[in-house]
Amino acid sequence: MKRSLRGKAFMLFLAAAAVFATVSCGAPESTGNESSSPESVSEQPSGEQSSESEEESTEEQSSSSRKNPLADNASALALVESYGSFAEAHDAFTTTLAREENDDYSIPEPPEGLFDLVSYPSKVGDLAAYVSSDPGDGQKHPIIIWVVGGWGNGIDDFPWCYPAWDNDQTGSAFWQAGLLTMYPSFRGGNGNPGHYEALFGEVDDIISAYEYAASLPYVDPDRIYLGGHSTGGTRALLASEYTDKFRAVFCFGAVDEVKYHNNSQFTFDTDNEDEFTMRSPIHWLDNVKSPTFLIEGRDGNSANLERMEAATDNENIHCYVIEGADHFSTLAPLTRLAAQKILADTGAEVSISITQEELDAAFAQTPETPVPVMTQRTVDWLGLTFSCPHPWLFQHSSEEDDLIVCSRYEEDNAWDMSVLYLSGLTLQDGSSLTDLADSLRENGYEAIETTIGGAPAVDCTGIVQDDEGYSYYERYVIIQNGDFYVTLDYMIPESYLGEAQPLFQSVLDSVSVEPVE
Repeated sequence: MKRSLRGKAFMLFLAAAAVFATVSCGAPESTGNESSSPESVSEQPSGEQSSESEEESTEEQSSSSRKNPLADNASALALVESYGSFAEAHDAFTTTLAREENDDYSIPEPPEGLFDLVSYPSKVGDLAAYVSSDPGDGQKHPIIIWVVGGWGNGIDDFPWCYPAWDNDQTGSAFWQAGLLTMYPSFRGGNGNPGHYEALFGEVDDIISAYEYAASLPYVDPDRIYLGGHSTGGTRALLASEYTDKFRAVFCFGAVDEVKYHNNSQFTFDTDNEDEFTMRSPIHWLDNVKSPTFLIEGRDGNSANLERMEAATDNENIHCYVIEGADHFSTLAPLTRLAAQKILADTGAEVSISITQEELDAAFAQTPETPVPVMTQRTVDWLGLTFSCPHPWLFQHSSEEDDLIVCSRYEEDNAWDMSVLYLSGLTLQDGSSLTDLADSLRENGYEAIETTIGGAPAVDCTGIVQDDEGYSYYERYVIIQNGDFYVTLDYMIPESYLGEAQPLFQSVLDSVSVEPVE
């Protein structure tokens, strides 16, 4: 729907401007983003939200009625007692895969200067990851390895997509706070070697990600943290049971006993009870040596957290249930708190402490409006350079000789519902920007003459309705570039106006024009 928003609004503009202008017929040679077509992008993983919602539902159906998984489980107790540690047991165990699954989803290029796409060595071969770029200040900085939820083992552009306040699985709070962040993919994902092992080999991959992060010259090897959500939180907890290398670990929505989890995703031999024990954190909690914080909303998997809290007296494990929250809504406010705790943890020894009161206060804070990751784009045939949200893509309009710039997603937010049309005009009969502004005012637009990017411009705004009665905010900007005029027509449903205005203003503030030959 968003790509057809122009409709009536643009027709109103054409009626007002037809006497003054004709649309340029020059075909664009380059948009600056030709490699990212909507067709190729649509094959990418679409994020973790749908699989996570299914996971939560599956877990909640069974968690409230089942017994403590440590009770009457002689097989698990025998396995745990036969080894000195989880690391010893994990290294000695060979998982048997009933299904060999993987994927070959390609990985989008990250925003330049924010993240680098790298390969880190692991037991199965080189695996892909996004890692914060070198700040270039010659200093060593703390870093957090963030493990996303869902059962996929790959990465895509989720770190810089819209971080919804009530379901922010992006981990973007960490790098937005100035903390270096690493997003690893795992075996079997993104064309990586190996296969999905559903919480077993992925633990080894997290340890390998730690070793890679510690090797970076701009990372402080004594301040490497780990965090994750849902399946990612369970993986992070297992990694904390395996090693004490992480300075602190933050687990959101981890589960206790995997057999009651989303078993449709299990690729291992489910007839072997030991396979479950090796993937179930509740059996190995006494092995945790780093400060590890387990956090979950009351309406999420809180029963899992409370069973783990009851199963151990390990002073390194800290458990918190957030009232009024679910499996997802804790993430946005509490990852922001975790980021500040990490940045303040500068001593020789870890000094992070968190109280229930701090978490409750953070959860109650007013939602923050997210700031997009902006990427510079150049459209040569228009002589136009500007910055826009990194997930926005270019495509050619099939009806007009212009470009459409919009997000690859259609989520319920200002980033993803915005549409920007780019085109060029030539004025006729000695008409001027002033004439055009006057005509637009006569047709109901507010129009001011101004300068944008140092060039004369007309900036018009209006509220228009389509044939179905939906209202849209339109901001139409015409920038003079010699005898040529560049137009930026921004449209979005009126309900998003509060977020949309500063978003498009940041686009306009970045505009520069060069003469067009």
